[in-house]
Amino acid sequence: MVELSTVDEGTLERTLNEWTGKGWNLDGVQFAMREASKRPAMAFVFFTREGAPAAHDEDAARERLLRMSETGSPTAALASGRAEEYAQGAAPPFHPLSAHERLARLAGLDEPEPHEEGLTLEPEE
Repeated sequence: MVELSTVDEGTLERTLNEWTGKGWNLDGVQFAMREASKRPAMAFVFFTREGAPAAHDEDAARERLLRMSETGSPTAALASGRAEEYAQGAAPPFHPLSAHERLARLAGLDEPEPHEEGLTLEPEE
């Protein structure tokens, strides 16, 4: 699967040419749409190819998890660097977004809907 954050004819064409040139076959394309726009926000391009399935390398996965536990994830490192820039006055404040807020922004919503703690139903009369 290839994830495209810029969705236009050129990007799709380059992606298809690159991966089919490597021996992969196009399996399908799914678009993530925004409510406020007819243009897709993202595209997921799926490819397949014949052959033996890839072997799971558990040792490499464990090694990567161990490395991430010692050094932190790349995302955490980026946030940490941004926080240091802010502390030195070189960057505007960094406010991490929740997954809900990020999806709302990707969907083109100005303001995410407020989180409801509970729903109160009125009794029927």
